[in-house]
Amino acid sequence: MTPSPDGPATSPTRRARRAQRVRSGRRPGESGTREAILGAARALFAERGFDGATIRAIAARAAVDPALVHHYFGAKEQLFGAALTLPVQPALFLPEVLRGDRETLGERLVLAFLETWENAAQREVFLALARSAFTSEKAAAAIRRLVTSEILEPVATILGVDDAGLRATAAASQFVGLMIVRYIARLEPLASAGAPTVAALLGPTIQRYLVDPLSARSAPGRGDVAG
Repeated sequence: MTPSPDGPATSPTRRARRAQRVRSGRRPGESGTREAILGAARALFAERGFDGATIRAIAARAAVDPALVHHYFGAKEQLFGAALTLPVQPALFLPEVLRGDRETLGERLVLAFLETWENAAQREVFLALARSAFTSEKAAAAIRRLVTSEILEPVATILGVDDAGLRATAAASQFVGLMIVRYIARLEPLASAGAPTVAALLGPTIQRYLVDPLSARSAPGRGDVAG
């Protein structure tokens, strides 16, 4: 008799364990299963957003049973958080952005934003966050934290300008708008314009938000359109 791969004789206990693995969808000996699920989740969240990417679709993309997705990550919200860890640390590139003429800071910030988005290793995560931000508070919070709390507020504070928080959120409105128009809606010709061209176009606006003095408020009645 040919020996069983499970031993001299396949015991009932071993047969039961093997059957349980098959029923659970677990593929024995495959150490990359968790990473395959994360990769499939990142791709589908980037393509469809949080609402459009289902556990079943993610499991199909990763070639595993949906039960295995739940086994590793629980609910879709937990999988979303695990798959979309931000791939960039602003503290590593901000010193370089801040180094240089104050007069061209806005242009350097736009260039850094574009380089971060257009890095192939990071773009899928950013696309997933952007497409999910309107339906997932986790995605919206991640974008707020990155754009405002970790980049623009520290920059405005370092510059020593008044109303740093207001200036940072005003600049953030431009970056979020650029993100939607260039990478989500892909509105031409902005979607395919070169990074230096976009930076030269939008840099002065970011510069004004972050650096230029706020104009004095008009006296009551002055500058009134109807007046």
